[in-house]
Amino acid sequence: MTDVIHQVDSLPSGGAQGRGATEAAAIVYTVVPCPLGKLLVAATAHGLCAVRLGDSEEELAATLIGEFPAARLERDGDRLASSVATLQDYLAGAQPHLDLPLDVRATAFQRRVWQALQAIPYGNTRSYSQVAQAIGQPTAVRAVASACAANPVALVVPCHRVVREDGGLGGYRWGIERKQALLAQEAAGQASAAG
Repeated sequence: MTDVIHQVDSLPSGGAQGRGATEAAAIVYTVVPCPLGKLLVAATAHGLCAVRLGDSEEELAATLIGEFPAARLERDGDRLASSVATLQDYLAGAQPHLDLPLDVRATAFQRRVWQALQAIPYGNTRSYSQVAQAIGQPTAVRAVASACAANPVALVVPCHRVVREDGGLGGYRWGIERKQALLAQEAAGQASAAG
């Protein structure tokens, strides 16, 4: 996987995960329809800095503007066509493995969590405690959940594959119904590949 995950000691106040490395950068973005509503894809020259799911094009764009207030934002679907097509193929069950370049900012802990999430095989899940154990911090279950919630690139870093210890879905930044749909689509894709 090609990625650039900028490590920082702490995130800027205000909680915006993407600010900093891409704050004054040029960011191109687009919002397209997808099976789960709307899909926002945004990138710097180095890779994807945001992949979001939502109901409203306006809300997704406003959130991006709020997260990168100093960036030069330009809407340009043509420049993102390849990444959007790959993500749409994934959502259709035709692309189980996403290998897209990333340009996201993360603490060292977040980076380890997100890398552990990317190691979860398509169609599988792990509990928050299993992820904490995988990164060598078995007592950091709540911190793992926080890192999942801070994930700026939905689907590419598959935080939807992390569930509660009892098998319950837990939370999902882009809505529990979307998490459920993603897990069902992956399970169906895995079953058809095995059959």
